[in-house]
Amino acid sequence: MTARIEVENLVVEFESPQGDGSIFRAVGPISFSIEAGAFVSLVGPSGCGKSTLIRVAAGLLAPTSGRVMLDGQTITEPSPRMALMFQNANLMPWRTVYDNIALPLELSGVPIKERTQAVSALLPTLGLADFATAYPGELSGGMAQRVALGRVLIQRPNVLLLDEPFGALDAMTREQVSADLMAICQIEQQTVLMVTHDINEAVLMSDRVLVMSRRPGRLSADVMVSLPRPRDLTDTYSEDFGKTARQVRAVIDRG
Repeated sequence: MTARIEVENLVVEFESPQGDGSIFRAVGPISFSIEAGAFVSLVGPSGCGKSTLIRVAAGLLAPTSGRVMLDGQTITEPSPRMALMFQNANLMPWRTVYDNIALPLELSGVPIKERTQAVSALLPTLGLADFATAYPGELSGGMAQRVALGRVLIQRPNVLLLDEPFGALDAMTREQVSADLMAICQIEQQTVLMVTHDINEAVLMSDRVLVMSRRPGRLSADVMVSLPRPRDLTDTYSEDFGKTARQVRAVIDRG
């Protein structure tokens, strides 16, 4: 099944927090498309509307004008074909690793036998095979984020929407978990839209890096990443990687 995303003349406005009835524009107008199976990152200065755009794509926020489409259908509500992952793991502390990952299937009424098979197959991929019965309080930050990732992947979505998924992790753990995600996406071939502040992370993981301007967020650049796949952390030392990262940085610095 295809999973093409199209953002068409999207504008998002909010009432001013000053309470004076004025309106400020957070995003747009902005337009771009993401082909099925592509990994695309959104980068840009803080407050440029990256997370707002992700919320519209997830069906959690209605745009002021324009639209986001999934395979030609306008997104107006959350879709079972799309899964959203936030910066914080937000695990249920009273549920084990296994039960946290299985939660979406449980809520969807999937029989326990199928849930068990699905979670058991996913745990080794996430490096969590030995921690199925552990509770969140017993996990490191990186392991907790792997559980959160598993809770998203267990739904087998066509589209992954990732809002700073590694932002709360230290640098070393962030690299390890992002490498896990790259490997999984290489196998599953989902369409991915990821918000990140980390230029190196965006270049390493993505097929394209979309650079947004300062508020109201518009598209400043669409940078193609030519690094061959599969990739790993050693690619960050290559000449092509450095050239692409500098290109993205230059666009951001220009504002």
